[in-house]
Amino acid sequence: MEKLPPGTSKQLKVHSSKLYFTVPFREIEQTLQFINKKISDQGLPFTTLKLVNIKKTDHHTLKAELTVSNIEQKRSVDKIVVKGYEKFPKSYLSYFLKLKTGRTLNLSEIKEQTNLLQEIPFASQIKDPEILFSKDSTILYVYIEKVKSNTFDGFLGFGTNEETSKLELTGYLNLELTNNLNSGESLSLAYRSDESDQKSFNVNVNLPYLFNTPIGTELELNIFKKDSSFTTADQSARINYQFNPKNQFSVGIKSTKSNNLLSSENLNPFIKDYETSFYTVGYRFSNRSKEQSIFKRNAAIQLETGIGNREIASNKDQQYQYNLNAFKIFNLNFKNSIYVRTNSFGLFSDSYLENELSRFGGINSIRGFEENSLNASFYGLLATEYRYSLSSNLYVHSIIDIAYFENKIIDQKEKLYSFGFGFGLNTKAGLLRFNYANGKSENQSFKLSNSKIHLSLSALF
Repeated sequence: MEKLPPGTSKQLKVHSSKLYFTVPFREIEQTLQFINKKISDQGLPFTTLKLVNIKKTDHHTLKAELTVSNIEQKRSVDKIVVKGYEKFPKSYLSYFLKLKTGRTLNLSEIKEQTNLLQEIPFASQIKDPEILFSKDSTILYVYIEKVKSNTFDGFLGFGTNEETSKLELTGYLNLELTNNLNSGESLSLAYRSDESDQKSFNVNVNLPYLFNTPIGTELELNIFKKDSSFTTADQSARINYQFNPKNQFSVGIKSTKSNNLLSSENLNPFIKDYETSFYTVGYRFSNRSKEQSIFKRNAAIQLETGIGNREIASNKDQQYQYNLNAFKIFNLNFKNSIYVRTNSFGLFSDSYLENELSRFGGINSIRGFEENSLNASFYGLLATEYRYSLSSNLYVHSIIDIAYFENKIIDQKEKLYSFGFGFGLNTKAGLLRFNYANGKSENQSFKLSNSKIHLSLSALF
């Protein structure tokens, strides 16, 4: 009994003297397999168990001795060979899958670790890992294939201009390149042109596991232009630590510079030149879907908060801010699911400028409103969809969105509502989404003219 692996006796009916344990006759084979597996996970894969000296003690009880044979020196993984995708990033083997040479061979742990490949967007497991034993070495073979992970996303929005009563179009393009250099890196480019003559450009570079360590870095640049009023440029740099495949922590610095473009005749007292610098901390959680479906992820959380200073001329004000993005898909059964997404932003300061407020509204926030048409010093929204799958490639859904926002400049506090419907179709070109939504404020009645139609196509290549 003393030779049993740690923790094994807790799952067996071991006598207090630790000299024997009892087990129902029908469970003998299952129990021996359980003990053998525990011993094998200690780096002894060839160990066998045997019951000897079997004796009958009474009409209902048998007594036997448990012997262990083929005990050899513990085995460890001497080499890891990737088959199928030979250029698979070695850093992902070490820090994401946590497969390293020199570790005690544990077959159950290796299988659990290779199953984590489903969390990596650019790779998948072809079949279960295999182990080649020789007299002097143990070689682990992992079977991986590279999958398409680059995406192109875009949409067209249709709406009626309330002043001109003319149809207006909006556009959005997003390109994400992932693992093209076989290091797990990602590059994203996004461009948006909105109805109110607003343009934005964003570029993000993510380099994980630098120098074969669990530390990575992320660089981001965002440029926003509001007609002829102002431009704002945000730059940020983060250092990321991948705690495990689903959880990541970060610290970073973010700087902003905004320029007033208005002429002296059209001067707005709430639009000024300013600069800010923030120190930030962040957390990310991501969980990919285990089922083969058009929804690759079923949950995600991204939270970042920071403290810094805003400088106007020679005056400094301390500020705090946070940004939260999260969603979850609740699968009720094979055909029915509920999608819930929440977004929130908060800027806390003694004074506010129009060109530092957050802009939201549209397909990626509260639907039924023009893209980035709402300015807020604080907002929180909840977007929901009830989804019904008509087939593996087609689903229809409802739209019920609720938001609350504040604009401290004009002392505005308002609730927003949006209702509508849509569908998603997985085509050869990618996922085509259609949304029809009508948005209103708390004290406003519904008008068909306020309805928005959004089309988007996410292509994988």
